[in-house]
Amino acid sequence: MKKGDCLYQKYLQILHEELRPAMGCTEPIALAYAGAKARQLLGTLPEKVGLAVSGNIIKNVKSVVVPNTGGQHGLAAALCAGIVAGDPDRELQVISSVTPDRHSQIQAYLHTVDLEIHPAESALVFDIDLTVAAGADSVRLRIVNHHTNIVYMEKNGRVLLERPITESSEDALTDKSCLTMEQIVAFADCVDPDDIREAVGGQIQCNMDIAREGIAGDWGANIGSVILAHQGGTVAKRACAYAAAGSDARMSGCEKPVVIVSGSGNQGITASVPVAVYAQEMGATQDQLLRAVALSDLVTIHQKAGIGRLSAYCGAISAGCGAGAGIAYLLGGDADAVAHTVVNAIAILSGTICDGAKASCAAKIAAAVDAGILGYQMYLEGQQFYGGDGIVTKGADKTVHNVGKLAREGMRETDKTILEIMMNP
Repeated sequence: MKKGDCLYQKYLQILHEELRPAMGCTEPIALAYAGAKARQLLGTLPEKVGLAVSGNIIKNVKSVVVPNTGGQHGLAAALCAGIVAGDPDRELQVISSVTPDRHSQIQAYLHTVDLEIHPAESALVFDIDLTVAAGADSVRLRIVNHHTNIVYMEKNGRVLLERPITESSEDALTDKSCLTMEQIVAFADCVDPDDIREAVGGQIQCNMDIAREGIAGDWGANIGSVILAHQGGTVAKRACAYAAAGSDARMSGCEKPVVIVSGSGNQGITASVPVAVYAQEMGATQDQLLRAVALSDLVTIHQKAGIGRLSAYCGAISAGCGAGAGIAYLLGGDADAVAHTVVNAIAILSGTICDGAKASCAAKIAAAVDAGILGYQMYLEGQQFYGGDGIVTKGADKTVHNVGKLAREGMRETDKTILEIMMNP
């Protein structure tokens, strides 16, 4: 791969599409964005609101704290925050500028508006179908497949926007079939750091900032602080701790932004923070760090493209594999080291379930990063898992394909069962 060729440009485009700033867990924020956009189209505060959402949206919104709402959580709180105080032009930072004096307005609206929420009738994994009305005016808006992908807008029966609806979570995004482990390493080797400095550099800065807040403050179950207190003597454990701490803060409503990967702030944190911790330990240059985090991001995206944005398969596992690969590359590993690291890490924790966004995500992140690092340590000692060991097959890309099949096809019923358990505790 060379700078300026078609594949190089595709890889840059993928990074620029996927690395986006967001404040708060992205599924509640997608609801807030839908609410803000619908109110903007309606032109006034809705008196009546109807929301139909897919099961995975319910799962990922139910337990997480929505930032800038005074500690509220859940579907209604996220939606009403966007309707009352959101700025749709800021997309995934839609409620980032909401001030404390608006909290009471959000809560008052939440308790007085005529609001109905029910499951979506479609089979789409990601589906937000919102209708709002005031007086004789009404608006309908629908988002599918990923967080800001508006496919339908209607006002007073007149269609303003209508796009074809597919079942692909990559709808309207750059085709990711061009991603391979070998080419990802080649891209990291040749990329001009200035081409990724804003996107990847911003990711490192934002996500390290919230990780430090997670260590300093009292957030969630404080997984990061627990790891530091009991296991924090090595750089490997510090990498796990700081990644977990970022999630500690984010899942508990911290108002600091993160830069997401594959639609997830937790994955954005997991793919970047451990690599940054290692870079600080070894005194790496900024350009070395940028290359390694870009590689980590792309390895994560490569896996998630087959799995989908939302799934019963925990996305932190994919990002932990990415982090292990990024650390291997930062420490001088070549394409062979990166491939073996990913395969080893996949073999360790594949199948970890996603049971929604909540405090325990931080612990899963710590385990995922630990698995990624162990995958590289195995390679250094000449150890590996072989094709035929479970879902592992010969070749990193083929193993990644197997993970996608497992998550996308094999865990469909698992996803339904998880949601059933969550809704009937």
